Amino acid sequence: MSMTPTHRPTREWPLLILTLALIGAIVIPCLNWTGGQEPANTYITWTPERIRRLLLGPEQVLSFICFTWAGFILLGRYGEVRRQRKAFDFGLLPTDEGVRILPEDARPLQRKIEQLTTRGPYILANMLRLALGKYAVSRSSSDVSQTVAMQAEVEQGRLVSSMATVHYLAWAIPALGFVGTVRGLGAGLGMSAHIDAELQTFIEQTTGHLATAFDTTFVALILSLVLMFVVHTVQRDEEQVVLDSQGYCLEHLVNRLYDPESLPVASAHVPEPRSEPARPRPATITRIPS
Repeated sequence: MSMTPTHRPTREWPLLILTLALIGAIVIPCLNWTGGQEPANTYITWTPERIRRLLLGPEQVLSFICFTWAGFILLGRYGEVRRQRKAFDFGLLPTDEGVRILPEDARPLQRKIEQLTTRGPYILANMLRLALGKYAVSRSSSDVSQTVAMQAEVEQGRLVSSMATVHYLAWAIPALGFVGTVRGLGAGLGMSAHIDAELQTFIEQTTGHLATAFDTTFVALILSLVLMFVVHTVQRDEEQVVLDSQGYCLEHLVNRLYDPESLPVASAHVPEPRSEPARPRPATITRIPS
């Protein structure tokens, strides 16, 4: 069953390929610059090896991939929000004061909306099209108002469900950081088996593994904070588009619909009261004089 689109889909998989290419183009030269080997103690001195440990670990690179992929998706959705905003300037409905919309005007207005929105699907245009179609059939403003409210809920649900990949990536970034933390702590505790070695070497290697543990968590949490801020900002703008579209329909469509006046109800026939037969007056008793 075909569904009328209301917004352009986000091309998530091509954006993933673009993300992998971009991260690879940045990470591989950085790895070559910092060198392939890591010295045992590079936690304090800011050397290329220290930068490699902080930013170019496997968990950090995976976090960068998730962050960049989510960023591309959100950038595309923000562009879609700006495109949806343009529909309010198309003049889809008459906005002059005192204009009324008759049931006979519903179909012509539908055709006008389709002609003005040929460049792509719009949430506002689809909401108006469904509302006018309902008005052409039912000729009831209350039905139109219910249609607008139901379609607004549908659009809101579509936007929320289409953010599933971004929400997963926002959850995966701190999870990857904790994976690196567990890996570093496990490696540091595993050094206890070599405690018989030189004490200085043992301390340096254990410190390096603990540095890896905390570096991965640090990088992942910073990326997660930035990403969640952008996610909520884009979601707020998307919800505002739906709410503004619903308000536009209520102000310029529902409040301008013409409901034909109901026919005057015929007055009920009230039967005239029956006249009761006059009761005979009692005979006057005349006293006979004595």
